[in-house]
Amino acid sequence: MLTIDKLKEYGADVKTGLNLCMNSEDFYLRMVSMIVAERSFDDLKAAIENNDLKEGFKAAHALKGVSGNLSLTPLYEKVVEITELLRAETKMDYTDLLKGILEEKEKLEHLINE
Repeated sequence: MLTIDKLKEYGADVKTGLNLCMNSEDFYLRMVSMIVAERSFDDLKAAIENNDLKEGFKAAHALKGVSGNLSLTPLYEKVVEITELLRAETKMDYTDLLKGILEEKEKLEHLINE
């Protein structure tokens, strides 16, 4: 079960996240629980696999917004990095960056399902 304490241990800026969710713990935890189902993770993976930088940017930018609004700092920091590279259409191997993002998603899934 996801808790505020678990999110703090994960590295989330819970105070800011709660503030953006009208200081409702239930609402904040519900929103965090929903992020792992965010379609943009799959869209980003597909775009990277297809070397589609424009679609990759769209997916990364969406994840940046969601993770930033929920103050999920470890995920957000990884997403910011890939977003800016994709925005600039930097031609490179994004595999490791994508792997890092998907690892953060797995950590969150674990916290939610624990």
